[in-house]
Amino acid sequence: MPKSILKPQLGEKCGVFGVFGPSLDTSRLTYFGLWSLQHRGQESSGICTSSGKFFSIHRGLGLVANVYSEKNLKKLKGGISIGHNRYATSGGGKIKFAQPVYDDDNRVALAHNGNLPVTKALKVFLKEKGINTFGHNDSNLMHKALQYYLIKGHSIEGALKECFPLFTGAFSLVLMTKNKLVGVRDPMGIRPLSIGKIEGGYVLSSETCALHTVGAKFIRDVKPGEIVVVSKKGIKSTQLVKGEEHLDIFEFVYFARPDSDLLGTSVYQARKRMGALLYKQHKIKADVIIPVPDSATSAALGYSQESGIPLEEALIKNRYIHRTFIKPTQRLRENSVKLKLNPIKSVIKNKRVILVDDSIVRGTTSKNLVKMVKQAGAKEVYMVVSSPPVKFPDFYGIDTPDQSQLIGANKSVEQIRKYIGADKLIFLSLKNLIKAIDLPKVKLTTACFTGEYLIDIGVRNRGRVKYVDL
Repeated sequence: MPKSILKPQLGEKCGVFGVFGPSLDTSRLTYFGLWSLQHRGQESSGICTSSGKFFSIHRGLGLVANVYSEKNLKKLKGGISIGHNRYATSGGGKIKFAQPVYDDDNRVALAHNGNLPVTKALKVFLKEKGINTFGHNDSNLMHKALQYYLIKGHSIEGALKECFPLFTGAFSLVLMTKNKLVGVRDPMGIRPLSIGKIEGGYVLSSETCALHTVGAKFIRDVKPGEIVVVSKKGIKSTQLVKGEEHLDIFEFVYFARPDSDLLGTSVYQARKRMGALLYKQHKIKADVIIPVPDSATSAALGYSQESGIPLEEALIKNRYIHRTFIKPTQRLRENSVKLKLNPIKSVIKNKRVILVDDSIVRGTTSKNLVKMVKQAGAKEVYMVVSSPPVKFPDFYGIDTPDQSQLIGANKSVEQIRKYIGADKLIFLSLKNLIKAIDLPKVKLTTACFTGEYLIDIGVRNRGRVKYVDL
């Protein structure tokens, strides 16, 4: 599949979902759960079920709506089901990397949200056991290691215990054996995973919004370093290693749906506070506030309520454009933002406009947006951003560019302002971002802003990631 010209600035790797319930239509519940997690991945989608004896699986490239049919779901029978939406950080557009990962012997299926930046120990282990590692990504390697121990007679809990030291990186896993549903998070808790109770069973989900969709009641988050096993005996928890919560701060800024709660905090309310603190940090006089849809809408509302400046949804999003097999012409490629957003000129003309966005990564999209708003007749355009400049690449499951392509790593705020063509440019400070989220900084991973990598990133740190102080 060709790279979409409408690919978001940042892409989270995956959304994972699982259901245990012998009396439930688990594949259908998983299907609707994946619908709610579509924002976390649009590359591919897959569902695997267990009848207690055999696995059934269906995977495909594209959006949930395009991958499944009623006929597919009817073939996915069983009281356990796991699902996966993929946003590729490697192997994009290849069905071989679609998940869940499974084996023909029906031992274990795996859905992974996150990334292992260091796989050396994992590969050495597999090669020593005579297992081929060529052409496999981190998720496949994890599956192969677990499969090895299951073949040796270990339980899934035992296999995870043996493999845990080999998994260096960020991972929230939803796994399935013939008779168990399993959830596990890495010791730092960088990627989210929640537990829900539904009549007749249990649910695991990357975000709480998907629990609400299927009628499940939120119980709690899976703890860092914890294994949660659901079987006919009920739900059992094992703290495999000592964990510390360090959720990725970009979940609050951009990735999570506003109707989700993370670590007990409403994403919607956190984003509203970001907007309010943006205004308090640097007060701007203007005629209208316009959010860049959709993730900046909550912050724009907070900015409007704090400042008293009216908010208008003057950038209309074409919600039916996603990844496409049709290559655009060069002219459309150069003006790709116009395929996704159209301005309402009557709201913008002769106005001083505050344009609210959640982040600036390369700067190209921001430049095109400012240009579009000015062409629509804005007198002045002030860009305000509800996060600090992104100065460092992420290696824990977010599709960020190389540091050389991050505009915040290579230009000062004033240089960025000139590049994007804004009359003013304001970034929310990291201090105010953390204040808006209302959680201690120690519970958050801020690597994209600070370069403080909590988990080893291996060779990527040798000359490729440099401290930036502009």
